[in-house]
Amino acid sequence: MMRSKGLVLGLAMAAAVPAARAPAETRTQGGRIPAAEIEAMFANMKAQTSWDLGGPLTWGYYFLDPKKEKLETAAKELQRMGYAVIELRSLSPDAPLGADWQLHVQKVERQTPESLEARDEELYQFALAHGLKSYDGPDVGPAP
Repeated sequence: MMRSKGLVLGLAMAAAVPAARAPAETRTQGGRIPAAEIEAMFANMKAQTSWDLGGPLTWGYYFLDPKKEKLETAAKELQRMGYAVIELRSLSPDAPLGADWQLHVQKVERQTPESLEARDEELYQFALAHGLKSYDGPDVGPAP
């Protein structure tokens, strides 16, 4: 996973911009997060933040691909689906999965462990349908 800021709950705490991130080493092939890890993510948010987990939070979602154009097309579709495009950035040459570009989108919404698991699957399928190298999973931070 390619994150520059934030908090990976259960692993580390960053002072600058709080956010939770499912750890890369717990993912199954293709980016899906195991249900137990999603449950742990929510438990850690409850224990380590003062966020209202029953209300909306800022959920970020990430996609990787070697071709910028494919991510630009995906970004337009995700915008039509209600996501805000935050960034399309070039990655370092040693990026994982042979991806050269990362797309970051966000949506402010309420999630539960069950709805996040469903969203994770939906975005994994979106990446497959659009021929993207990878859906890289979510992160979360407080709502604006």
